Amino acid sequence: MIVLPAIDLKDGRCVRLLQGKKKKETVYSDDPAAMAANFEKLGAEYLHIVDLDGAFEGSPQNLPVIEQIVSTIGIPVELGGGIRDMDTAKRYLDAGVSRIIIGTKAVEDPDFIESLISRWDDRVAVSLDAKDSIVCTKGWTESSDIEVLEAASRLEAVGLSTLIYTDISKDGMLSGPNMKMLEILNRGLRGMNVIASGGVASEQNLLDLESMNLYGAITGKVVYEGKIDLGRFLKEQRSRDAR
Repeated sequence: MIVLPAIDLKDGRCVRLLQGKKKKETVYSDDPAAMAANFEKLGAEYLHIVDLDGAFEGSPQNLPVIEQIVSTIGIPVELGGGIRDMDTAKRYLDAGVSRIIIGTKAVEDPDFIESLISRWDDRVAVSLDAKDSIVCTKGWTESSDIEVLEAASRLEAVGLSTLIYTDISKDGMLSGPNMKMLEILNRGLRGMNVIASGGVASEQNLLDLESMNLYGAITGKVVYEGKIDLGRFLKEQRSRDAR
């Protein structure tokens, strides 16, 4: 299982929002590129970035910072937030982003996600952000009428290879992931890599996710607040994998 440290960008800084709410932010760094380099030094194999301003505004807002991060580190980067047209997707991929993450647009416009997959295949991922099993959109500010599993199954049918699932009620709360829904998704979506996001509160949570044979898990607040020693965990994980 890949552990992806998260960098959430707002006003060019590295922040975390509590349950996705704009006014409940904590600033962790004014230098996101240095933060990314530190994650790489600790042994991270992949980095997860969200342009929060982009998610709220519907267009890229932190491109210079993202370009700086990509040019600073040698590990792949996945990026989401405000990618709602082909030109924006191409701009990020041309800038060196390894995988783009589509949120709102994937739910609202199935033809768009099919076009992206047709052109860029496994460089496209979708993030389904849900509350009470219902998918939310537009930076978590609006609720759709689509259930997570139904939306995920539709995406699998059009060839999506990577799905990120976030339980909004868990995000930033350090209360543990929604293991039940992750189990349902991981079992039901045989042709798709599932990444868990939101709620990871301990090393045990990561071990539990690893035992489910998930493709990946995103870590945020739990790392920033020192509740997980990321470097040690990744080193021990590599030792387990080598046995």
